[in-house]
Amino acid sequence: MHSYIMGKLSTILVPFDFSIAAKRALEYAVYFTARHHDVQIILVYISGLGNFKLLPENFIKLEEKYRTSLKNRLQWTIHEGNLTQAILEVQQSKAVDVIFIGSFGIHKDSTTEHTNTSNMIVETDCPVLAVPWDYEDFQLKRIALVLGKEEIEDDNCLATLLQIARRFNAKIHVITVENRLATYSGSKKEEKIINYYLENFYTERVFIQNEDVLAGILTYSCNHDIDLVTILSKSCASSKEDLTQLLALHSKVPVLVLN
Repeated sequence: MHSYIMGKLSTILVPFDFSIAAKRALEYAVYFTARHHDVQIILVYISGLGNFKLLPENFIKLEEKYRTSLKNRLQWTIHEGNLTQAILEVQQSKAVDVIFIGSFGIHKDSTTEHTNTSNMIVETDCPVLAVPWDYEDFQLKRIALVLGKEEIEDDNCLATLLQIARRFNAKIHVITVENRLATYSGSKKEEKIINYYLENFYTERVFIQNEDVLAGILTYSCNHDIDLVTILSKSCASSKEDLTQLLALHSKVPVLVLN
């Protein structure tokens, strides 16, 4: 059993190619880690994706930049080959608990809804936190947990969310967007799980009707100043890949996918 299943958050992996999006993900990871000295950040660079003749020196400069903010020095590793496969290999070998990855979102001229970030989300069984490239307001006061109508398959994954809420004393808003006329009020079992795992950080349970589920989530997040949108990928039925990927690509705030 991997450590992240129990909600442990001691090792963060950041895919890093020196792009604006990667730097934003690293900055978020440093913010996330700075208050808690038990966390190690590991950067992974996939060779062939750029031309950095002074690659070791570039990483050393990064380590020096954040040295005063972190108790544990940044670690970094270089791999060859397919981006997703290389990251998954590092995840396993380094016992990574969560992956922080930068996202450029969807380009206006793009003909596809899939990117390296969205593919990573559905191909790993490790929690993935996608950070928009232009996100700068680093804080964690309000978290939205998105649940579908299906029962929560693995309630242990909520332990990761609880660890985050504890670290930042964040309030958790649990929301479900219904895109049909029928109403859904949640089950007693679900309510018991939520109360047990989210403790006193659980603030409210909201049911929203919107024909566009994605729009419903994004609108709620904007209207309630949500700092982090969280979704359990295994509780979103057959559309889970589409919804989790779309959230990561279109959300203006970071998205945590609990796989």
